[in-house]
Amino acid sequence: MILSHVKHVLVAVKHSLSGLFTALEEAAFRVELVLFIILVPLALLLEKTPLEKAVLIASMFLVLIVEILNSAIEHTVDRISTKLHILSKKAKDLGSAAVFLSIINSAVMWFMIVIYPCIFTHKPVTHSIFGWTGLY
Repeated sequence: MILSHVKHVLVAVKHSLSGLFTALEEAAFRVELVLFIILVPLALLLEKTPLEKAVLIASMFLVLIVEILNSAIEHTVDRISTKLHILSKKAKDLGSAAVFLSIINSAVMWFMIVIYPCIFTHKPVTHSIFGWTGLY
């Protein structure tokens, strides 16, 4: 019985990895993944609380997740029919809007946690972000 559960989990992981590789075929996902690869280590280096770091990283994960869901919607609509139809357009536009909102959400989180404190503390940016206390 336990062996069948393990097999089920392994099959699910195989499908999940297949989905991730499929997502890599999408240009928008690749761009967002590059930003994720750059910004997640930066978030970990910032002199911020663990909760603030988690919010920054989660906002980046959300963009990738929503992009994958948008791609799934687009592929499903195209599978049903490639003919122009108002409902197909609405479905694709709604998916695109979800990605747009997730990007805005992430940008707001990064601004409020990283940039906003630098503006109002009147400390050099390097001090506010990384906690450095160089000569100034």
